[in-house]
Amino acid sequence: MKQTALTIPFECIPFEQLSLHQLYAIMALRQQVFMIEQTCYYLDADGMDQKAWHLMGMDQEGNIVAYARLLPPGTPFDGYTSIGRVLTAHSVRRTGAGKVLLEQAIERTSGIFGDYPIQISAQCYLLHFYRSFGFVEVGAEYLEDGIPHIHMIRE
Repeated sequence: MKQTALTIPFECIPFEQLSLHQLYAIMALRQQVFMIEQTCYYLDADGMDQKAWHLMGMDQEGNIVAYARLLPPGTPFDGYTSIGRVLTAHSVRRTGAGKVLLEQAIERTSGIFGDYPIQISAQCYLLHFYRSFGFVEVGAEYLEDGIPHIHMIRE
């Protein structure tokens, strides 16, 4: 049976509370999606994971199938919180899992860090998706690791 967005429980914990198994699973999934599927080669271990809270959605077997990194104000954008490394595993795509993940990420970012605007670096092909959550483009499109991106802000 295919996993649906409604059956994905989420857990959000700071870096220090991640188990070694969770950290390994997060890094493996990020590599699978960004480096293997999107052929985007960059240093994923960028020094921000230690400052972040890690939002993980799990399937029925306990595997991480949805993930986002929630960053405090000033990391990396002055005056803003941030959500990054947003991804879903292939097994849950087209189930609504991405929408549920971003809803959870926005809600938990505000709950953890307070009432700050959120700035993201969005892949341009996902503009419509992020706009549907109240994000608006700021600045010009740019290439990041060979993929067109744009900064977006949600007040």
